[in-house]
Amino acid sequence: MVRHIVAAISSVTVRHPVRVAVDGRPASGKSTLADELGVALRAQGRPVIRATIDEFMHPKTIRYRRGVDSPEGCYEDSFDLDALHDALLDPLGPAGSRRFRVRSYDRDADRVVCPPTTTASEDAVLLFDGVFLMRPELNESWDMRILVTTSFEESLRRARIRDHETLGSVTRVEERFLRRYLPSQEHYFRTVAPTELADVIVENDEPAWPSWTVKAN
Repeated sequence: MVRHIVAAISSVTVRHPVRVAVDGRPASGKSTLADELGVALRAQGRPVIRATIDEFMHPKTIRYRRGVDSPEGCYEDSFDLDALHDALLDPLGPAGSRRFRVRSYDRDADRVVCPPTTTASEDAVLLFDGVFLMRPELNESWDMRILVTTSFEESLRRARIRDHETLGSVTRVEERFLRRYLPSQEHYFRTVAPTELADVIVENDEPAWPSWTVKAN
């Protein structure tokens, strides 16, 4: 699967770094897939920029202003999309300088940051993972869109293992998913329809045996 997706990425011909979105619900496996694609692309000699939406969050005062379990807040308030455009997507785009930053937010310190810029080569590939990446504010900035899908039940099963220490208990993980993440993802799929926009769809309920579809350009 990774080999097929890398071939699809390599077929994208643009005169700037290729910007690849790896979208999916929480705990779908999108970060793992982006990492694996990065290893494969580097093995072929392509420069890779790895970044994530989690490095472009708003501080908690904005992110949780509607409540920590608010699905509207999850979709509308979580991420600083202007900073993402200014720091990363626009500089790597057709008219960009290729001088970019991979984050605008320090999650541990809960504050906005402005690290030094780095200059990308023209043949670089940005592998950017996160949620809601095909929303209207971002969709036109991608040169390829990958959607990693799982059932809600499978995502929740993984989150119980992954997040129980961070959130304090399995019960709190379940509450957060049911109140915040599930409704916000349902809104996203209903209003944006990312399955229609994606160039590649990976069905990842069984990570050892994923299935995938690469749409014809």
